[in-house]
Amino acid sequence: MNNDTAIHIFGEVLFDHFPDGSRVLGGAPFNVAWHLQAFGQAPRFISRIGNDPSGHEVAALMDSWGMNKKALQIDPDHPTGSVQVMIEDGEPSYEIVADCAYDFIDEKLLDTENTDGFLYHGSLAIRNPAAHAALQAIKARHLGKIFIDVNLRSPWWHRDTLLPLLQDAAWLKLNEAELDELCPGHATLESAMQACCTQLDLDGLIVTLGAKGAIACEKNQDFVVAKPPASTKVVDTVGAGDAFSAILLLGLSNRWPLDMTLERAQIFASTLVGRRGATIADVGFYREFSEHWR
Repeated sequence: MNNDTAIHIFGEVLFDHFPDGSRVLGGAPFNVAWHLQAFGQAPRFISRIGNDPSGHEVAALMDSWGMNKKALQIDPDHPTGSVQVMIEDGEPSYEIVADCAYDFIDEKLLDTENTDGFLYHGSLAIRNPAAHAALQAIKARHLGKIFIDVNLRSPWWHRDTLLPLLQDAAWLKLNEAELDELCPGHATLESAMQACCTQLDLDGLIVTLGAKGAIACEKNQDFVVAKPPASTKVVDTVGAGDAFSAILLLGLSNRWPLDMTLERAQIFASTLVGRRGATIADVGFYREFSEHWR
């Protein structure tokens, strides 16, 4: 894989533990990398797992899916990430375990080459100074665009560390509540989005609206809206935003028009919520989308 053209994904990998005792591999960056691998993008996934049974399972699943593990670090002291998922009124809430392996992504173990293409990261993996320093080192050597998927999980985010990171973004994805948190005091959603684009000098901004779909805008261009199909069946919404992000990155990398990219992201995410968990280990699931989009 050529680091000059890859999509680079930085952040957490973990297991989501559900109320019925089941568990599913996840973590927003991992979910995005998993989907992109299925669509033939061969992303470079930069993370850290524990030297424990869960970590061994992550590595084995990445192998089985054909994912590149070159940038996957192994931590001898901290466990592989985990999250307890609670479903209340159909919506997930999360108890995110602290001091997991991905919190300690080691700057000294990173590749030292310059990179291009897209760099994706969220906001959870910078809660620890070690991983934060690793991300800053990666960004210092990244010559391409940065796509940030904001996930404000209390108490794991702080405005004084998040806002400087957003200044580096070319593309930003967040939900309505997160937009209001970061750009408050605007009369309409569109005016808040315009203000956010201007304030951060973004190429584009995507705001997800839950069951209402999503809205996006590029710099100095009109707004684009996508709505989920009326027939959408919801089993659980865990990972829906990550599925959405994966197709956004796919579209941006392939230079699809924004309206096409948003529509395809919405359809893919709407299909995923009909399945349990955030990742699908079925190549046929992805092939149907690839063939239709081709």
